[in-house]
Amino acid sequence: MNAKNSESEHHDLRDIQHELMAIRAHMVDDAEQAMACLSQVHPNYRESARNLVHYLVLRRRDLRPLQWRLAKLGLSSLGRAESHVLATVDAVLDILHQLTGCPLSATTTESTVMTFGTGERLLGDHTETLLGPATPGRSVRIMVTMPSEAADDSTLVRDLMQAGMDCMRINCAHDDVRTWTRMVDQLRRAEQALGRPCRLVMDLAGPKLRTGPLETGPPVIKIRPRRDRFGHLIAAARVWLTPQAAPHRSPTPAEACLPLPAAWLARLQPGERVRFTDARGSKRILLVVDVTHGGCWVEATQTAYVIPGTILRHKHERNQSEGMVRELPATENAILLHRGDQLILTRSLAPGRPASRDSAGQILSPALIGCSIPEVFDAMRSGESIWFDEGKIGGVVEKVEGERALIRITQTRLVGEKLRANKGINLPDSNIHLPALTAKDLEDLSFVAQHADVIELSFANCADDLELLQRNLERLGGRQPAVVLKIETRRGFENLPDMLLTAMRSRCCGVMIARGDLAVECGFERMAEVQEEILWICEAAHVPVIWATQVLETLAKKGMPSRAEITDAAMADRAECVMLNKGPHVLSAVAVLDDILRRMQAHQAKKRSTLRELQLARSAER
Repeated sequence: MNAKNSESEHHDLRDIQHELMAIRAHMVDDAEQAMACLSQVHPNYRESARNLVHYLVLRRRDLRPLQWRLAKLGLSSLGRAESHVLATVDAVLDILHQLTGCPLSATTTESTVMTFGTGERLLGDHTETLLGPATPGRSVRIMVTMPSEAADDSTLVRDLMQAGMDCMRINCAHDDVRTWTRMVDQLRRAEQALGRPCRLVMDLAGPKLRTGPLETGPPVIKIRPRRDRFGHLIAAARVWLTPQAAPHRSPTPAEACLPLPAAWLARLQPGERVRFTDARGSKRILLVVDVTHGGCWVEATQTAYVIPGTILRHKHERNQSEGMVRELPATENAILLHRGDQLILTRSLAPGRPASRDSAGQILSPALIGCSIPEVFDAMRSGESIWFDEGKIGGVVEKVEGERALIRITQTRLVGEKLRANKGINLPDSNIHLPALTAKDLEDLSFVAQHADVIELSFANCADDLELLQRNLERLGGRQPAVVLKIETRRGFENLPDMLLTAMRSRCCGVMIARGDLAVECGFERMAEVQEEILWICEAAHVPVIWATQVLETLAKKGMPSRAEITDAAMADRAECVMLNKGPHVLSAVAVLDDILRRMQAHQAKKRSTLRELQLARSAER
């Protein structure tokens, strides 16, 4: 190497050293300026909060050119600095000092409290405090949302714990205090039977922005057997007939349930036929296949439409009797929307309706539907985006006038999309300020604070939201559960650092990435980027993260996972906990997730790939 090249490399090393020294000085200065805020943090999080401030300073600039120059020298590129920012910078500076001989400034030589091992230990300690001890062989916890039947199923909670559940979650948006009480009792019995603890997590519902009711459709039941694409019968439709005066639920799922006079039903025998004329005038036959105390099963091999007043005729030996269907529930209505359609969103919760059309199919009056929280109209502005039903339908606010807003639909499937009552509404561009705790949340809080180990704050948007919850918990007194911030709005994501510093005033806290609403709010194309940023910020604060929404969802609901969600579950290993939603196959989902997390633990820790021995590498020797 000639002298000129050596001098150039030495100059480059000194440039890198000076740039890093300037970054470190900014870190120390910002931490000193934030002392008033940091002094309010709980002692458990004092150094973690300081490390978070250091990380925020580090990430306020584009570090990619510096990373590339460091990597060329074989030095740390700062890519794993989250849990110990100052220690990482100091380690690189120390090597640069040895290479250049250039002295470090007084600020740079300030001692580092957060060492490499300290950061990882703190995150582990905080995780155990929040989510309980890890299952042997797996460091990432598994959380499961309880279905309503968990209140009365004596084995479900125990089976879930045996399969790998570490945290049981109750969503307070569903059921009631009596049901929750029975769920808690089931958990306590399962803990006692298995001899190990399971954290109880309760989710406050929060302000639910949803569509209002719709006018009901006509009371008609469609009975439809299953056919293949050629029209050949695959399976007859199963119909449950039950007494009108004292109806019984079908023992197993039915295509339809028809209430009929008890005396008429009592005459039916297996193998007999019931004849009727449906709403279209088509003659149809039902075959009686089983008779029980609560009703009887019949099968239909042809499609039929049944309405109130439909008469069923039964002939036994020489006697014929008739039974009339008198009352049927009104059908659920829906608004079919296509791109370019107009939708009127109203402040009123009066039932909405689909668009009305003339004989040529042209729209006479646009569809309209109400909004559950009319206060949002004050924040809506023309040109802002609006989404319905978890992002299935997108639109733009064209105009807000008085009691209604005119929406132009911009996103649906090509065949259109149906909008129903009680579906979520997202206004990601609107500056909405709603109280974090609703009247229902405040009513539920006394039970939740008494029983839960962890409270999830839904739609946490700013530090004020968290402070409101903290004040109400203090007012209730007694035990103080840990709080998890559910990040499910764009505002919540943007205000996460401030909310973390507020949450860290408590002994224990956590963050949930609620990826459903968050994807709608931030844009599906940004979701991967957003969840990464949340993971990095929380690791810098040594705050455990719960990875939630649609994890192994098709497995839990249908019994077979998609390839994409298996990969998603594997990526969830970088969080401290993974949440599964309820479903008929949730036990299988827990077992599969447990296996995936155990396997991934040997390969990955946060952003760092761990170099476990690869059998593939050994096979290359042969």
